[in-house]
Amino acid sequence: MGKNYVFDFDSTLTRVEALDVLAEITLEGNPEKESIIEQIKEITNLGIDGEISFTESLERRIRLLKAHKNDLAELVTRLSAKVSPSIVENRSFFSQYSEDIYVISCGFKEFIDPIVAAYDIPSEKVYANTFTYDQDGYITGFDRMNVLSAHNGKIDCLKNLNLRGEIQVVGDGYSDYVMREAGIADKFFAYTENVQRQKAMAHADHITPNLDEFLYINDLPRNISYPKHRIKVLLLENVHPQAFEHLTTDGFTVETVTSSLTEEELIEKIKDVHVLGIRSKTQVTQKVLDAAEKLMVVGAFCIGTTQIDLMACKKQGVVVFNAPYSNTRSVVELAIGEIIMLMRRIFPRSTEIHNGQWNKTASNATEVRGKKIGIVGYGNIGKQLSVLCEAMGMQVYFYDINDQLALGNATKCNSLNELLAIADVVSLHVDDNKANTDLFNADRFSRMKKGALFINLARGFVVDIPALVAALKSGHLGGAAVDVYPWEPIGNGPFETELRGLDNVILTPHIGGSTEEARLEPEKVADGERRHVEGLDAHGLVVVLGGVREDRDLGEALGVEGLADRAHATVHHVAGGDDVCASTGLDHGLAAEDLDGLVVEDDAGLRVHDPVVAVAAIGVESHVCEERELREARLEGAQ
Repeated sequence: MGKNYVFDFDSTLTRVEALDVLAEITLEGNPEKESIIEQIKEITNLGIDGEISFTESLERRIRLLKAHKNDLAELVTRLSAKVSPSIVENRSFFSQYSEDIYVISCGFKEFIDPIVAAYDIPSEKVYANTFTYDQDGYITGFDRMNVLSAHNGKIDCLKNLNLRGEIQVVGDGYSDYVMREAGIADKFFAYTENVQRQKAMAHADHITPNLDEFLYINDLPRNISYPKHRIKVLLLENVHPQAFEHLTTDGFTVETVTSSLTEEELIEKIKDVHVLGIRSKTQVTQKVLDAAEKLMVVGAFCIGTTQIDLMACKKQGVVVFNAPYSNTRSVVELAIGEIIMLMRRIFPRSTEIHNGQWNKTASNATEVRGKKIGIVGYGNIGKQLSVLCEAMGMQVYFYDINDQLALGNATKCNSLNELLAIADVVSLHVDDNKANTDLFNADRFSRMKKGALFINLARGFVVDIPALVAALKSGHLGGAAVDVYPWEPIGNGPFETELRGLDNVILTPHIGGSTEEARLEPEKVADGERRHVEGLDAHGLVVVLGGVREDRDLGEALGVEGLADRAHATVHHVAGGDDVCASTGLDHGLAAEDLDGLVVEDDAGLRVHDPVVAVAAIGVESHVCEERELREARLEGAQ
């Protein structure tokens, strides 16, 4: 004997209670509309939780509705657009198992039948109430001879069906659980995709956040191989709230922490985490990775990846990616502002005013127009800075170890020393490769023009701070702006640097990319890219855990292969297979490093610039194939 699947309708197959929607229609224009709707909702909940009899609940709601037969067509239209998302995504299940599926609802066949018919559930498999009407077509009540009109009528309805085999009930309310309580059903699944009713959840055999979970438990055909809510995402360092909103809306289980975590703290938290989202402070070390039993993805919501042990991730089959374009504009605008403030000597004048001193002077205050800026590292940030500086009338020079195309009238220098001898302002925008350590030392500073300005919005370890202090105190350099430091605290609090107290130095706490727009940009891109990939045949990006066959199709291919932003992101094969290699392409810095491997291919035909996109798509697979058990084992953290 097989299994029988009994579904509730309201707040289960649909996201709403149908009579609430009918109230929205019939009470349009009524000044007491909102008050009446709230009454109806309250009565609905009382009936669902068994606090009042269903008969009383139904009678009271119908009296408040004052609905007409003609209103039902509009109701069906609105309900059709409010079918639960996971129900829609798994339409094929209802078609394939239509012989085993029943709908038992205390709602009404007049609107249930046309909705479920689209899912190949015939009217004879739908058990529900029916309306009664007066001669003018107004709804007056319901057929009291119908077993479902009585309190706990679902028990008698299911009993009368005399179904053979196991009976599983799926519903949102205690009124669904009573079939299990009465011994007529074998299992009760509390369906929580739309509403969470504590009384039903407390008595459930399984709490089911969506239909994917129900199908997964029963090993039934489904749209995705692994339920999203089982995938745990940990977001650290005050990632923008919209990342949380997007991911939770998509069905993932998400925890956020506003600060970074120490290695010990992260080891404690990471055990059951599948996806980790960080910024620049959190260190993902070998020890952290060893403690991560289920980790599949690390997303850096920033440009750099040196805080992540990339080789260890590669060995353990963990995907790593960054957001190379998320904060470029924010960094560039800060650089522009600092150039102007340094040249105009704004900070000394402001400090004097704050100290009660008036010092109106043009001494050493100059315009940026006509000055020469030297940009070290002509990547995404360097190029954008080049364009804006030229727009302000500056002469742009740049140096990069890679052969970069000059934008506008920018001039490429053949060596760093050549640039240093020319520039009135040197702005540093190299990558986080450790080969750049102390790139700017006493020798480099000595080669800069006397009175030149120095700006570092790149990485702290790139600059020898004592050498910079000496160049400033000697008067060789006219000023500096520093946003990054060789050592930075993991949280807000006291901080010391040798640069403190120098009036010709602007100091900021690593906020170059810290704007609301920069925090929001990855989420905006994610939303747009998500809509794009949902239109693919594969119904989204995939992560395949296990070997990827040479004849793989889109549904079996490694979806994160499409997450590489050309050569800018770092992407590793999830399963650690030999057929897809990994690489980093730090091609926009001064000391780029070419790790062995290939840039992974893009099966999905798209490029994703920001980490939240991949995070939002992780763990979904369009085609369930023979390797499913292996993949599910990895997701579950099986050893």
